[in-house]
Order: sequence, then structure tokens, then C-alpha cells
Amino acid sequence: MIRWFRRFEIHGDDMTAKAHFGVTLPQIKRPWVAAADAARAFEAMGYDSLWVCDHLYGPQSPQLPILEAWSMIAAVAAITERVELGTLVTPAGMRNPAHLGKVIATVDNIAGGRVIAGLGGGWMPREFTDFGMPFPDTPQRLVQLEETVELFKRMWGDEDEVTYDGRYVKASGVVCQPKPPRRIPILIGGAGERVTLKITARHADIWNNAAGHQAALDHKIDVLRRHCDDVGRDPGEIVASQQCLVTIAPDAQRAQPMADQAQRIFGGHMGDPKGPLAITGTPERCAEQIHRHIDLGCTMFVIEFFGKDTQEPAQLFAEEVMPAFR
Repeated sequence: MIRWFRRFEIHGDDMTAKAHFGVTLPQIKRPWVAAADAARAFEAMGYDSLWVCDHLYGPQSPQLPILEAWSMIAAVAAITERVELGTLVTPAGMRNPAHLGKVIATVDNIAGGRVIAGLGGGWMPREFTDFGMPFPDTPQRLVQLEETVELFKRMWGDEDEVTYDGRYVKASGVVCQPKPPRRIPILIGGAGERVTLKITARHADIWNNAAGHQAALDHKIDVLRRHCDDVGRDPGEIVASQQCLVTIAPDAQRAQPMADQAQRIFGGHMGDPKGPLAITGTPERCAEQIHRHIDLGCTMFVIEFFGKDTQEPAQLFAEEVMPAFR
């Protein structure tokens, strides 16, 4: 039996895992032509997946130009052939959930079965309220998240019509045709230990640890495994993924100033580029850090490359780091 996830094969009780490398596309203050060029280039370099953030406003300011996520993924699907495509992450309550389920199914048809649905609770109120959607408190948004996942699984499954009557998610006789070409993998992003990781244990195919929590990856994976035990699920069914800033240079002399600059620019938003699990330095050092993640149980990486032209470090990483994990 081969699982849905392209880089993971199961043969009986034996699982052979190879690292999956995804990379984010330029999206904020960048035109579509820049994103399209990067998408083609990253696919040609051999990356496994391409990712966009799902914000309706730039995180720093509503005035920042940003391409809408699912429109962008549909366009990327039409100009690529192999890479998987996902959002990191789509806030479940930011759009009408049944409509969003139809959109994702359509994009997966365009992609020929390459979409990963990345979902979370959201955190920017104006992205909801400016577009006519309520922004409830965090516990309520997490209920929305779980209800949205349940609705999606039914819409994308075998039912001809779906009626769902949740606390926050409602649907009445919704038809979703055509169905997605494959069972769309559900990624849940977030580090909340009491609720988010429990929802992950119940429903997700992939859990993504946000970059700001990279140093706590070991602990978060342990919490997720305990939740899996509580709900009676094999934790091996969930791929652990890490959102990460990668600062790579051909030699240590160039890598150190880049790490210093990344720390000044990003602060803690993309983690600590000098932290214990930071993927920073020469290709050899980056490979060592990836091995450390894998030893902890994390085999998937969603990378934000640091640099004015991200294709240059992505090429170095693809040539000097990725071959060791194929």
C-alpha cells in the first residue's frame, strides 16, 4: 500500500521515510510574474511542494499588496506538473466553509490531485471582519476549525449531498462535484497543546509546527503523540512538518552575517536563525540540522529562504543539501 504522501511509502509494517522539502513562493509586494517564475524554477530544482500564506492583508499592514492564496494556487497548478501545492495556513472561519471546500476541490482538479489543504484558526481580526465574517474568540475559532475539517472530509468523500449542523459551520444539501482526484491531505498548523494538537491527532495527515516554535519541536511532537494515544490513533499516520527560515551560504564567512541580518529583520516571527534547530550556515551545517529534525520525528520542511533573490539560496540548497535525503 502506498500512502497519499509522495515521499512516504508503507510496505506492510515497514515505513521508509525520505525528507520532503517544500518552499514558499513570493507573494507580498511581488507581482504574479515573480511568483510564476519562482514556481517554475523551484519545481525544476526538484522541490517537492510549493506553499503560499493565506492572508487577505499583508501581516504588517492592510495596505501591503498581497496575492490571494487560493487564486494563486490555482494559477500555480496550471503552470506546474509535479509539485504538491498548499497553504500555510488557511484560517477556517475567514471564508464561508462550504464555499471554500468547493474552491479547494476545484483547485485540486486543476492540479490533477496535488493540493494539500493547510488549515488553522487564524489570528488577524480585520481579515475576517472587513470581509463580512465574524471573528470569534480563540476557543470558538478552534471549534470552527474542527467543524470545517469534518465538513471538508464529507464534501470531498462519497456523499452526493452534505448537510452539516455544527455550532459555527452550517451546510444544507451541499453538492461538491467534481470530487477531488485524490483524498486531499489535511495539514493543521499550530502549536497549541491543549486544543490544536488534539484536533490534529483526530483529523490531520500533516501537522506543521510554526517557525516561532521550532526550538520546541521535540516537546510539541511528544505532546502530539500523547494526544494520538488518547484518541487511539497511530502517531505514525501524521507527518510532522516544520516551517523554517533557511539561511544558507557557500561558506561560514558569508553565512554568519546573513544569520545576523535575518535575526534583525525577522525577530522571532520566523524563529531564531541562531537557535538550536536553526537551519543556518554552510550546506554541510544545514544538512546536519535537518538530520537533527529527522531524529526528532520531523521529516517535512516548509522553507522560507533568506535572501533578496530566494532562487539563489534555493539552488544551492537543492544542489548541495537535498541529494543527501533522497
